[in-house]
Amino acid sequence: MKNLLAGLSVLALSFIMISAVNTGDRSLTEAFVTGNTGIASVNSISFGPEGILFVGDSKNAAIYAILTDDNTEVSEATSIRETEFDTKIAAALCTGVENIRITDMAVNPVSKKVYLSVNVADGTPVILRWNGESLENISLANASYSKIELDNPVATDFKDRRGRSQRHWAISDMKYHNGQILVSGLSNKEFSSTFRSIPFPFKSSQDYASLEIWHAAHGRYETYAPIKTFDIINLEDKDYLIASYTCTPLVLFPLADLSNGKHLKGRTVAELGSGNSPLDMISFTREGKQYFAMSNSNRPVMRIKYENIANYKETMTEPVKEWAVATGVAYDNLPMVNVLQLDNLDAKNVVYLQRTSSGDLVLQSRSTRRM
Repeated sequence: MKNLLAGLSVLALSFIMISAVNTGDRSLTEAFVTGNTGIASVNSISFGPEGILFVGDSKNAAIYAILTDDNTEVSEATSIRETEFDTKIAAALCTGVENIRITDMAVNPVSKKVYLSVNVADGTPVILRWNGESLENISLANASYSKIELDNPVATDFKDRRGRSQRHWAISDMKYHNGQILVSGLSNKEFSSTFRSIPFPFKSSQDYASLEIWHAAHGRYETYAPIKTFDIINLEDKDYLIASYTCTPLVLFPLADLSNGKHLKGRTVAELGSGNSPLDMISFTREGKQYFAMSNSNRPVMRIKYENIANYKETMTEPVKEWAVATGVAYDNLPMVNVLQLDNLDAKNVVYLQRTSSGDLVLQSRSTRRM
């Protein structure tokens, strides 16, 4: 009998341990509800803890946290090379390639699976997961989720000087960092370029700052252009936002100062060349050193060494008058062109979407030794 009771006790303890592993930190999801998310567009996606996927929806001007139940820990990802990937996406959605637009890509750091956000021509937002063999649809109509609406987003009918709608810039990029969802985009304020910090789990609170930068290629200070892509860099034990804008200034903002509705002027540390728009930015470590990689619309992937940023103490305040000339923090061009999306796959590999010279869209992993 003692042996039986001991066996049952071990079994019960094992069940409790397994349940704890499977359920994760319930405090993160205790406010989640189950049902139709109501997501109207997917402009940006990013992962937080416990395989929670954050979705930025500019149409609704809201951030959603979705429970993916994708929590199987994988330490090292398998290599990836999938050709005709847009054809595979279109086939999974029973439509043609011409009817899809891939808006973002993110890797679940727990499972190492690749997620993609797609807006279909008929207006349907879709999130797909690549499981290594096929694409799985992540339901937005029946999901466990929570939501927060942005304060003072750019108006739905606001247009720029060329008459183009700006609502899709309500959310331009998004990352989870130290318990906060960091969001760049446009607001309806006088200085519309905005950076938000939203605690997670979502409460009613959200913080923001309006931003001003010296745009060297334009030769003026600007407050209306959104950050296109960003990352976080630690300099002298202080976190900074490293932000890239179209045409292509690179700007630093102290992260702690981006709060309380402040208007903040960033320190421009580079002009990476006009006639270009940044698409994605990640950081990675190779042989103990940190690097940043940025993909671009009209340039190869740029690699920037951490020490180049850390050692650059100047603030750019003079115009760069010559077309496409780069100044400030130095960078290297990697032999990677037409890279549309970029993310860390695991500690030693990145994954990216690339349009080849033949027009093929390829999903491919690459060792950081070749970055």
